[in-house]
Amino acid sequence: MKLIHLAASVAASAVLVAGAQAAEFDLRMQTHYAAESVSGKLAQEFIANVEAMSGGRVDIEMFWSSAVVATVEGFDAAATGILDGEMHGGAYQTGKNPAFQFVGDPMGGYNDPWELYSFFYFGGGEEAANELYEAHNMHLVGWWTGGQESLSSSRPLRGPEDLKDWKFRSPPGLETEIFAQLGASPIVMDFTEIFTALETGIIDGADASSLANNVNLGLYDIVNHATYPGFHSMPVDHVTFNLEVWNNFPADIKAIIETATQALALKTSLTINIANAEAATELQAKGVTMHTWSAKDLAEFRAGAQRAWDGWATKTPEAAALVESHRKFLRRIGSIQ
Repeated sequence: MKLIHLAASVAASAVLVAGAQAAEFDLRMQTHYAAESVSGKLAQEFIANVEAMSGGRVDIEMFWSSAVVATVEGFDAAATGILDGEMHGGAYQTGKNPAFQFVGDPMGGYNDPWELYSFFYFGGGEEAANELYEAHNMHLVGWWTGGQESLSSSRPLRGPEDLKDWKFRSPPGLETEIFAQLGASPIVMDFTEIFTALETGIIDGADASSLANNVNLGLYDIVNHATYPGFHSMPVDHVTFNLEVWNNFPADIKAIIETATQALALKTSLTINIANAEAATELQAKGVTMHTWSAKDLAEFRAGAQRAWDGWATKTPEAAALVESHRKFLRRIGSIQ
């Protein structure tokens, strides 16, 4: 009997060891988000979904907070095989090719995440973007975005007229060109400088993040105006893989990762939308004024953005191709003529 029990124990141990063996696909990925952040928790759900739907055939080791390489280097780390994939954003690669601006944040193009997702899945965006990505040995699986960011200001921002001589913290690049054309005075500065600059009047406002994140940053302890919902900037994070790694996945694994990416996009947009709505209610109760631009005002801003797009389209053939792809879809849905 002891031998039978021993044999059974050995057999059971063998099953456990077999079950604990390495997955068919062991993947190393990196994101700039911390694991405990809202976006980090959503990324953890993405990992759990892929692993569950694959029945354990895929195991993803995520390196949080850009633990392997700097955020801007994550794309190249995956392209060269240091990582298998990454979840940063195309806007970090504009130095590589200005075309990445139009997959990282097509400023002034779309009203909300649903329009942007529609472009990607039904407007030729996936194909157009992957012409760019695959030329750099990467495959773009999909986008995820929290939606429009809000501008914070010490003075009203009721429409384009209020942008005249409005000094604000801006990220570098396309945004500075769009706002300068509309009469504003964008000043490029780091996040850490925003508070002192607002308190001392060096700037009138800031483009920092979403409304909810601006609350968490404490901006409305200093200023009492905000645009909501936003209209100017909708940064996009992405899910990418090294092209060879992606091409080696069987069809079912590709489908699982694509489906998990779509779930990530949906939950991210819904989560941030709720957080922004709650923040708006809280801020209005405290006396902060929310400025919602009219359709006419939004059309004027979009026209200004389109003029800036024209300049960027001349930078590289890839930028021109992506700008035209966006415009074709925006005409299709009636956003531009």
